[in-house]
Amino acid sequence: MTRSPGTNLRRGAESALVRGSLTWIALLFLAVFLVLPLASVFTEALAKGWRIYLESIRDPYALAAVRLTLEASAAAVFLNLVFGLAAAWAITRFSFQGKNFLVTLIDLPLAVSPVISGFVFVLLFGLHGWFGQWLNDRDLRIVFAVPGVILATIFVTFPFVARELIPFMQAQGTEEEEAALILGANGWRTFFHITLPNIRWSLLYGVILCSARAMGEFGAVSVVSGHIRGVTNTLPLQVEILYNEYNFAAAFAVASLLSLTAVLTLAAKKLIEWKANLRGGRA
Repeated sequence: MTRSPGTNLRRGAESALVRGSLTWIALLFLAVFLVLPLASVFTEALAKGWRIYLESIRDPYALAAVRLTLEASAAAVFLNLVFGLAAAWAITRFSFQGKNFLVTLIDLPLAVSPVISGFVFVLLFGLHGWFGQWLNDRDLRIVFAVPGVILATIFVTFPFVARELIPFMQAQGTEEEEAALILGANGWRTFFHITLPNIRWSLLYGVILCSARAMGEFGAVSVVSGHIRGVTNTLPLQVEILYNEYNFAAAFAVASLLSLTAVLTLAAKKLIEWKANLRGGRA
């Protein structure tokens, strides 16, 4: 039974209408919940002029928050990069007891509230925690100090690199690596010359996601930091303090730095996706 040309035209018009409606709904949603809030942050940050804006971001407490945010993010990215590579390689290339348990542990920070994870560190390393007295006797501080901020940041960003690599490496298979081993290459040579070049774009993508999450973390860091100005405050905590003090110009100025990192992260993400797609098209 053949369809009439009128039916095909009608269905084509309906399909175009549906596509157009969904596109406009998506664009409206992005404008209201993404573009407008982002624009308002920069508008409020510059509301009192460039002089107040520059003074706000040059404030010693703001600079200390920037420095600690970068330090915690760098530590989290480096350690999660090493762990993510090792975990993904082990999970996708080897069979061993506890493999499923390891995958579950990697997903744990995604299921636990960051505030709860911060309380866990307090229970472990606080003065009245499990290891608190031992640390206090040796004059070591983790909670309400920089190490606690770094530990909390590492925990909440734990899954991002590994979770980006595992499905990609599973889909990629092991044929090239097995061929290299048959030809006489050892395990490390195979990893650095075969595995690592093949996963570099997924690895970079995971690193970008990890760094973005680290710089924007609030809940876990808020619990373990103690909110000590110039010592344990990261950028999100500094924004909260300034806002609670009704110093809105400074709060939005510092928040604009976080917004700028978000924009740069999005640009880097799209660049990596474009590079990966280009490489895939040439393969």
